[in-house]
Amino acid sequence: MRIRVGLVAVALVLAGCSGTPDEDAAPIIVPGAPGEQAKTISPDDIGTDRFVAPNESDLTYVVGMIAHHAQAVEMTALAPDRASNETVRGLASRIHDTQGPEIGAMEQWQKQFATNAEQHGHSTALPHVDHASMPGMASAADLEALKASTGGEFDKLFVRLMIAHHKGALKMAEDVLAKGVDVRVEEMATDVIATQTDEINRMQTLQLP
Repeated sequence: MRIRVGLVAVALVLAGCSGTPDEDAAPIIVPGAPGEQAKTISPDDIGTDRFVAPNESDLTYVVGMIAHHAQAVEMTALAPDRASNETVRGLASRIHDTQGPEIGAMEQWQKQFATNAEQHGHSTALPHVDHASMPGMASAADLEALKASTGGEFDKLFVRLMIAHHKGALKMAEDVLAKGVDVRVEEMATDVIATQTDEINRMQTLQLP
């Protein structure tokens, strides 16, 4: 896994690359894949074809994860009126408050990609993703059962579905870390792994009656 500090630094540069680069600006280190040497590029190269464009894995991950997160937000929005366990309520609130802004960040990444793609010779088309087939997604029947449940029944079903949902997100994040090239997508996937692994561990230790 690439060094996180390097990812953050490159991501910040990418976010602010619309202005005129400073002629005296220091070169930028782009981390390489495991076993590969890091590359040094000029600030002038950011946003051009000399800098690696997002690949199909990056695009597919973002399209899929937006829908994946949206379902988690839908599920957690049910907890305040239905959950009886305070820990379940707290976890649901944390997931809701985390994944909502993450959807916004991914949608912003898509807008930036679409804005810059054509001028650098890349298609703006986003891949089609079959949301129902993504790992960890709850079925329509599962969602209806969750909406119909309350109290301890809701707590148990919510935890079971959310653990499976999180494990699916980990699989998606691990796949893009292995196959993607975009540093901002990699940073988002790394955050998903860290956050959702912790939440899985907390849910698995819950003692529900």
